[in-house]
Amino acid sequence: MKQSQFEHRHQAAWKRFARQLDTLERGKANGKGCSEFAGAYRQLCQHLALARERGYSNHLVEHLQQLAMRGHQQFYRHRSHLGAQLIGFLLGGLSRLVRQEWRHVLAASLLFFGSLIGMGVLVYLVPELVYSLIGPEQVSAMEAMYDPAARHLGRFGERNAGDDWMMFGFYIMNNIGIAFQTFASGLLFGLGSLFFLLHNGLVIGALAGHLTQLGYGEPFWSFVIGHGAFELTAIALAGAAGLRLGSALLAPGRLPRGEALRLAARPAVRLVAGATLFLLIAAFIEAYWSSMTFASPTVKYLVGAGLWLLVLGYLLFAGRGQHAPD
Repeated sequence: MKQSQFEHRHQAAWKRFARQLDTLERGKANGKGCSEFAGAYRQLCQHLALARERGYSNHLVEHLQQLAMRGHQQFYRHRSHLGAQLIGFLLGGLSRLVRQEWRHVLAASLLFFGSLIGMGVLVYLVPELVYSLIGPEQVSAMEAMYDPAARHLGRFGERNAGDDWMMFGFYIMNNIGIAFQTFASGLLFGLGSLFFLLHNGLVIGALAGHLTQLGYGEPFWSFVIGHGAFELTAIALAGAAGLRLGSALLAPGRLPRGEALRLAARPAVRLVAGATLFLLIAAFIEAYWSSMTFASPTVKYLVGAGLWLLVLGYLLFAGRGQHAPD
């Protein structure tokens, strides 16, 4: 049978199966659709085998293979309750996703941490450079926040202990806003995420270099080292999610850009969900631990180092050798 005849005979069945997949992926399938899915999936796999055996075009084979892969995910995926899915995501799903998207995570991390470290060293060596990125009033405000004589460090330095919950809410809104901005701007072909990763890295690095050069290094570094493990990692993950969207738009392959973007959105949104979780943890640590002065800088350095090792160990090793439920 010629390919044109083969396509003409089965095109309607393929379109019906694609609509079934869309319905299942949105979680809106009815009983009839589910009962017919197994037969349609077996028929599609048979068509894929015939297309390969008869040497039909790569375009047709790839189209059928894409449908078969989506069908396989729906047919064999582990269906669990929302709570179980959330626990699975926390215990290993996020770390597996980060390792799966390691190229985008590595690119975002190099952009963010590279600009942060590079700018910090430059400002430490040439202090006047801080004013090329940050205005004098903001620099003075940051100096006041990390004055060694302050009763509390960071924002709201003269607050009462009962106001910590206000700080917690402020940090959540501020940090999640930065992360979402970094992620969503990836729709500008990745350029927005690239800009915000570099901008945030340069600004944070400039402040770190300036405060260290000024002699405020101990209160500053003892403050940021604890929550920084989660907060800075979250910014890199949000940037990786944005770069994932941008790469789908720039290099969609054989797929239309809309379809490539749709397929990239799922891992990107899950990365942002992980970044949001990290930011919630960072906000709690920043409000209730980092800003306190009852603990010595040495204790804060030890706790901070432990948190960095915890984050890195989780992302590198959690969830290995386990089945990842969809």
